[in-house]
Amino acid sequence: MKSILNSLKMPILIGIMGSLFLISMSGWAQRKTSGRRASSAQTARPSTSSSKIRDRKITNDRRNSDASNNKVVRRNTTVRNTTVNRSRNNVTVNVNNNVNVRNNRNTVVRRNTVVYARPPYRYGGYRYHAYHHYYYHPYRPFYWGPVWHPWGFFVRTLAVTAVVVRIENTQYHYDQGVWYSPATGGYEAIPAPVGGTVNYIPSGVQTVNTGTVNNYYYGGTYYEKEGSSYRVVAPTAGTIVESLPEGGEEVTIGDIKYIKFGETYYQPIQDDGKDKYEVVLVEEDN
Repeated sequence: MKSILNSLKMPILIGIMGSLFLISMSGWAQRKTSGRRASSAQTARPSTSSSKIRDRKITNDRRNSDASNNKVVRRNTTVRNTTVNRSRNNVTVNVNNNVNVRNNRNTVVRRNTVVYARPPYRYGGYRYHAYHHYYYHPYRPFYWGPVWHPWGFFVRTLAVTAVVVRIENTQYHYDQGVWYSPATGGYEAIPAPVGGTVNYIPSGVQTVNTGTVNNYYYGGTYYEKEGSSYRVVAPTAGTIVESLPEGGEEVTIGDIKYIKFGETYYQPIQDDGKDKYEVVLVEEDN
């Protein structure tokens, strides 16, 4: 019996040791697997967090970019609007200041030596001669600048650059293309007196051809050069100008709309594809 127990002791010990080994190996494997999962989870979290941070940064950059762009756009818009408004205000001020214009002064038109090839337009007992066909376009007064004023414009004082011009014992004042006559409390802009002679004319004059000689045209006034001076002359019939000043009156005579300054009529025409005006010769229809 004793020998039998001795023979069984060794296998039993081996079995017990094997079971313990298997149990320990199983526990180690489980711990290793759990460690891998934990390590994997710990590695993934920073990646997700970093992605969110990058997304937030991109979003913030876009917002900052939009805000910056909006500021720039608003700033530019303000500047543009201010500039436009200033320009419009200047024009409005000039036009409004020149509303009360009296242009009921007689002016003379010189007859041209060139024979009219077209028959005159007849209406109301008058003949209206023009070399060009009538081509209507709206009357848009030309602005010659801040120192120019139309007929009837009143000023209390004159600039130091004004000079005195005497014609047949009548005293006038001339300053930068504008003629003035003394008025109560100041001076009034008037049509340039024919025969008035000055030593200079504004730099913005236009050279126009009357058919015989060149005239210098500025603000509705015509000059002819005489030596070193310039003499005011009446407009010559058929003279073409590109622009007319303020103070004109658009009048309808029959089927034609003329621009009238005093007793001078301008017919709207088109010359070389541009809107212009021609001085009309008006005669009684006998």
